[in-house]
Amino acid sequence: MARRTTVRLPHRLVMVAALVLAGAVAATGTTAAQPVQQIPLPSADPFYTFDGALDDVAPGTVLRTREMPYAAPDLPTPITTTQVLYRTTDQQGAPTVTVATVIRPLLPGPAKLLSFHTAYDGLGTECDPSYTLTGHGSSRAALLEQGVITGYLAAGYSVVVPDYEGEDLAWTVGRQSAHAALDGIRAAEAVLSLPASTPVGMIGYSGGSVPTQWGAELAPRYAPELNLVGAAAGGLPVDLAHNLPYVSGSAHWAGVIPALIVAYQRAYGFDPDTFLSDRGRQVVGQVESNCIGNFASDYPGLTDAEMVRAPYTSLLDVPEVVAAIDDNIMGSAGTPAVPVLLAVGNVDGTGDSVMIADDVEGLAREYCDRGVAVSYDEYAGRNHADAFFPFQAQAAQFLTERFAGLAAGSDCDAVGPGNELTPTPVP
Repeated sequence: MARRTTVRLPHRLVMVAALVLAGAVAATGTTAAQPVQQIPLPSADPFYTFDGALDDVAPGTVLRTREMPYAAPDLPTPITTTQVLYRTTDQQGAPTVTVATVIRPLLPGPAKLLSFHTAYDGLGTECDPSYTLTGHGSSRAALLEQGVITGYLAAGYSVVVPDYEGEDLAWTVGRQSAHAALDGIRAAEAVLSLPASTPVGMIGYSGGSVPTQWGAELAPRYAPELNLVGAAAGGLPVDLAHNLPYVSGSAHWAGVIPALIVAYQRAYGFDPDTFLSDRGRQVVGQVESNCIGNFASDYPGLTDAEMVRAPYTSLLDVPEVVAAIDDNIMGSAGTPAVPVLLAVGNVDGTGDSVMIADDVEGLAREYCDRGVAVSYDEYAGRNHADAFFPFQAQAAQFLTERFAGLAAGSDCDAVGPGNELTPTPVP
């Protein structure tokens, strides 16, 4: 079947830009704003830790709250947020905690809650959105996403932004990210005194697509009481066994290879010294506390083969790594009960320079075959950074329609087979 390769409806970009502009104006209006407040890193902030027993505490339970500023670097605002420490569940099913930022809408109106999952892709706590949203974000991506969040606030949405990677910053780890997102919604509803019937949407691009997509899959059994109305995910890492060869040797994305080892070591507890080369140990040590903007393009030309020692020739020869990758293949945890938007750029016939277009199409095909209402788009000529903009525009329209109760359309008749998403055999 024909693949859709065009960016749809440019007016959506205009709509998002208008929302962001309206939010910025509202945030810097007549109320006097204070200078950006200096706060400690989450790793040095006792608010983020909890020493009490959690086994008998329900997921989503609020453990602690505090009021914090909402600001960008050098741009304080009169807006305040509520940070909430809450109980959630890690990748192995054990109780843990994380923090979410709850932001009330700038305009009154019917209650509607958006769980916005930023692409913070971090291995160090300075990347946490709960920290960057207080005015300590330094990356272009963080600032762009904060602009989009502000737009939704101006449009009347309550927004919750979870630190979905958890205390140990386990990047790209699916179930844990989903649990943190869904429990963040529960915590936000408690903080805002919203009933469980409140309509909720989820959105995320790149790393933020992980809690969005996995959250949509797990919600029917993990958080069935939530009134989810739709999930919009763009630039998805569907099966990292396919992404690894694509970014190996890349000029701009090879740094995600050692970062993946750090994240999986944290989530699964294996010992990377049993398979890493000297070069592999060196770069893993260099990225283990960085944000993606400080590691993705810092190792141009780094290959998968350089990371491992004999007898291995690739990380895909390592049983522990392959097992972890297989445990995080999208589409493997359940079936969304709500309409979904899936989108990805395609700049070179394979993908957006880091995500595989046929993987995203394969996920869309899988959902279609299970009866999910899927909106699917592929942005021809767009790399991963450039595809962010049409995705945000399309997602805004998609979510607006879902919150309005409009019937969801489907692109399933035009979605091709894409790639098979079967697990890689463990060596």
